[in-house]
Amino acid sequence: MEMAGMQDAPVAVAVVGTDGVVSGWSEGGRLLLGWTAEEIVGRPVTRLLVDPTPGFPEDYDTVTDPTGPVTLRHRVGSTMDGVVTVRPMLGAGGQVLGHAMTVQRWGRRPVIADRAFEQCPFALGVYDPDLRFQWINASSGRVIAHTEQQVLGRKYREVLPELDRSLFPERDDKPYTDALAEVARTGEPARLITVFRPRGSDYANAWATSIWPVRDAGGRVCAIANWGFDMSAEYWARQRLLILNEASGGIGRALDVIGTAQELAGAPVPGFTDLVTVDLFEEVLRGEEPPSASAFAPGETVVLGRAARHAATEDTDRPAEPATPVSHAADSVVARCMAAGRSTVELAAEPGQGGEWAFGPGLAADPAHWPPGNPLIDGSLAAEGLTGRITVPLRARGALLGVVTFSRLDRPEAFTADDLILAEELTAKAAVAIDNARRYSRERTTALTLQHSLLPQRLPRQEAIEVASGYLPAGTGAGVGGDWYDVIPLSGARVALVVGDVVGHGLHASASMGRLRTAVRTLADVDLPPEELLTHLDDLVLHAEDGQPAGQVQPAGESGATCLYAVYDPVSRRCALASAGHPLPLVIAPDGSPVPVPVQPGPPLGIGGLPFEATELQLPEGSLLALFTDGLVEGRERDPDRGIADLFRVLKEPAGSLEALCGTAMDTMLPERRTDDAALLLARTHALSPDRVADWPIVPDAAQVPHARQFAMDRLEAWGLGEAAFVTELVVSELVTNAIRYGEPPLRLRLIRDTSLICEVSDCSETSPHLRRARAFDEGGRGLLLVAQLTQGWGTRYTTGGKTIWCAQTLA
Repeated sequence: MEMAGMQDAPVAVAVVGTDGVVSGWSEGGRLLLGWTAEEIVGRPVTRLLVDPTPGFPEDYDTVTDPTGPVTLRHRVGSTMDGVVTVRPMLGAGGQVLGHAMTVQRWGRRPVIADRAFEQCPFALGVYDPDLRFQWINASSGRVIAHTEQQVLGRKYREVLPELDRSLFPERDDKPYTDALAEVARTGEPARLITVFRPRGSDYANAWATSIWPVRDAGGRVCAIANWGFDMSAEYWARQRLLILNEASGGIGRALDVIGTAQELAGAPVPGFTDLVTVDLFEEVLRGEEPPSASAFAPGETVVLGRAARHAATEDTDRPAEPATPVSHAADSVVARCMAAGRSTVELAAEPGQGGEWAFGPGLAADPAHWPPGNPLIDGSLAAEGLTGRITVPLRARGALLGVVTFSRLDRPEAFTADDLILAEELTAKAAVAIDNARRYSRERTTALTLQHSLLPQRLPRQEAIEVASGYLPAGTGAGVGGDWYDVIPLSGARVALVVGDVVGHGLHASASMGRLRTAVRTLADVDLPPEELLTHLDDLVLHAEDGQPAGQVQPAGESGATCLYAVYDPVSRRCALASAGHPLPLVIAPDGSPVPVPVQPGPPLGIGGLPFEATELQLPEGSLLALFTDGLVEGRERDPDRGIADLFRVLKEPAGSLEALCGTAMDTMLPERRTDDAALLLARTHALSPDRVADWPIVPDAAQVPHARQFAMDRLEAWGLGEAAFVTELVVSELVTNAIRYGEPPLRLRLIRDTSLICEVSDCSETSPHLRRARAFDEGGRGLLLVAQLTQGWGTRYTTGGKTIWCAQTLA
């Protein structure tokens, strides 16, 4: 049944004489096989057949319903399967005057099927085995910008030459032609997705294509067919998800604000956009709280810091630079976006029909889906070299941190509503990371400030040792730890060297370090031996943990602390030390040889119930002690034993000064990327010569007090300290009198000339004297009060054989 308005597919009609020569040719023949009447009339009809049967067409006139196709030759050299029908043409007497031959393409369906394929929205095409076009539908013609008549019989590359992919990366159709050739070679179907910009279009499209071989009744590949459809919306949605997923893993790795901003700027380039800038408030860049909403008034110029700028055409390996100030006028898009808290999309004006905006085929989202007020058509973008720009306020936890802009430069694709969603998602993820980095920077700065305030600002002046120290906090990627060191002058010209480490990072570790340092200084004033001091310090840590509320997790603080405490006496040149889980010091003799330290470190602080062992070393004058924390000798690529050996090699080398040696050791031992604090305390020992120490035994008889005073006066005269004679005479008289009255023999008086004049009286009693306020008519009780008032310090030091009462006067 015929349908109005529809015509049959091309049918070739030929009139053939009895000699087999064509005498007539229809227009349908030209449309079907490409031959014109001038080219075929007068030539043998067998020229149309690739493999003519003998006696054609005379012996063919009985074949009115063939069972298979006949291979025909197209004018351009390609082949085509067709249906050939031959009918005899009879004269008045019944004689055969010739033959009428009709030719149709094999497998052609009725008109409705032809129209269906022709009007299919998918691109359909058929190639011969040599990849010459045999047929394309209208959709395929629009993709390649050619009609069927322009491409029939021609190879793909004859119609669409391969372009230089370095110049036209968006028009790369080589994967498609490679797949065609592979299917023709192997006979195996193929599927692929190609992204290219169709000719005449400003937008890159993603095409899903299927290619398969067409076989004849004998199984021979006689054609290659393909179909494809534009899946740009689905493809670009998937690409957005991939960009977002990759950015989620790449943003937030840096624990500093500028580094995180640079991660955000680099994530969407070039897959999504060509240029990204990140501008932040100066307060955010400094790690402070961002300005409040009340401080940001609409209609005012906004001054921000350019924290990051990443362009596809610029060097991406440049190091981080300090943020440069940028100003945004009150009427700028940036200022309005920040004031309103809403994103804005600007598109370069592109007039369409009737002067309206032409969104083009690349706009996957319906314009009706845009948020209110978007997009803005701004003709000034073209003057800036932009085709579009998205401006997104950078907000985290309700606070405005800054603004991010995403710009497209050379690519003509317009931003879509889906692109706006992607930009906002990227910005939201980055905003949380930037705010985390800001908070971390603030806490780290606070912890560093606290830690530096707790460390000695300058080492005390004394003559027992020469000291130098070095301290470096962990790198940016790690928090501030609890490493610390101290130098504490003790009675008798002695000095205590302390180094410790609190496990953990941040404010809690710094605060814990401060508590331990204060406790060590307090216990050192009592002049406890090293092992007893660590025992008391261990008890203090245990009691601190007992004070935690039930069920509360104890942060890493004192419970993971170590400490080394050493006391050096320049008179005897002996050093006593004990360790609570801390690495033992390196001791180097003046000749550069190592001095063994025969003691095992005790348990870390906070374990409780285990003893601490102490040892004493006799050190030659000029020996070097190196106390350090594990961050100096340990690392990811270095074990502690190797680190200690490396430190020893550095310290035994000659240096101009102890400070220079300490600096060289810190520079040599510490890598650029480290995860722990490192502290180093160097001490070179001195010895007090015998002529600076005076020692006299005291007979426990009150009559010996004048002799003790005279001994002291003689020594002061020999030292040239006559100005201290009056106070020293009173002090010696009082201390010796108390020792004779209340102490137990043997008694000794010792004077030491150091940075101060030290007076010591020792006895074998463990009874400790104490200050008291004497009443008006009391005959005694004022001696220690006089000592305390006339000297700069006094105290009691207990020994294994009793105690020592000492006092010190500062010398000019």
